[in-house]
Amino acid sequence: MIMVTGGAGYIGSHVVKALLDENYEVAVIDNLSTGHRAALPEGIPFYRIDLVEENKLQTLFAELQPEAVLHFAAKSIVPESVKDPLGTFYTNLTGSMNLLKAMLGAGCKNIVFSSTAAVYGEPRAVPIAEDHPLEPTNPYGESKLFIERILAYTADADNLNYISLRYFNAAGADPEGKMGEDHDPETHLIPRVLTAAAGQEELTVFGDDYPTVDGSPVRDYIHICDLVSAHLLALEALLKGEKKAAVYNLGHQLGFSVLEVIKKAEEITGKNIPYKIGPRRPGDPSVLIAGSELIKKELNWAPRYSGLDTIIETAWRWHQNHPHGYGD
Repeated sequence: MIMVTGGAGYIGSHVVKALLDENYEVAVIDNLSTGHRAALPEGIPFYRIDLVEENKLQTLFAELQPEAVLHFAAKSIVPESVKDPLGTFYTNLTGSMNLLKAMLGAGCKNIVFSSTAAVYGEPRAVPIAEDHPLEPTNPYGESKLFIERILAYTADADNLNYISLRYFNAAGADPEGKMGEDHDPETHLIPRVLTAAAGQEELTVFGDDYPTVDGSPVRDYIHICDLVSAHLLALEALLKGEKKAAVYNLGHQLGFSVLEVIKKAEEITGKNIPYKIGPRRPGDPSVLIAGSELIKKELNWAPRYSGLDTIIETAWRWHQNHPHGYGD
């Protein structure tokens, strides 16, 4: 059995679908603080547990005896982490440590960890490779870096096998239209741009004075399905004993500014997207572009949904078919 924490969330639910498509036995843990039960298929074993509930976790793992864990559950909003660093550190660090203790207590030694490009901070060079200095500029990135270090120490002490995947900007939706991105409040750029295109919100661009081509921040966007395929490859590498400890970036090695994303969305949706310029958000680096050659070389990862067009097209299709998200 494969346990997925945060499996009712945006990325977790897409990974659950892919695991089921590959005939894995899957169970999901989620406290539904940001996830949606409706994002999961009926009948899947689902446990509404918060990872800070240590005793419940240990009891569940002792009962289910999972073979591996894919760990997505976390507080992940950068501005929220700046406003409430204690809440972010408590949830992310305590939850992850409780999870590792429950895993080891049940003899589970394999984990794929959802990390972030925020561990790098303001890049010294782009594209960013895995050996770039780790200098987070916000509590969210710092919390993920702490967890990566906890994984490394635990691997040495307890023979844990782990792969940490550092995401750049996940975006897009399931091409079949079954799942998409539904947060409340929504903080990610592309769904916010599309809700603005639909006339559902006024869009704010946070900063136009960055040292970029047009003054707005530049990000590397990766389609959710390509992110998912990397997780399955990482899981297979652990289960086959091909990897004991590894860290990989996940991105497309292409950067687009916020204003470029808005322009592309206008082309795809056929809508005028009004926006206003607001102040910078604390903790936001100017440019984040991935160097993803290592996972391509070592795990034969081959992104299929490259290009901003595909990302926005699938996200727009989801938004049109689900204007109120999952509705739960």
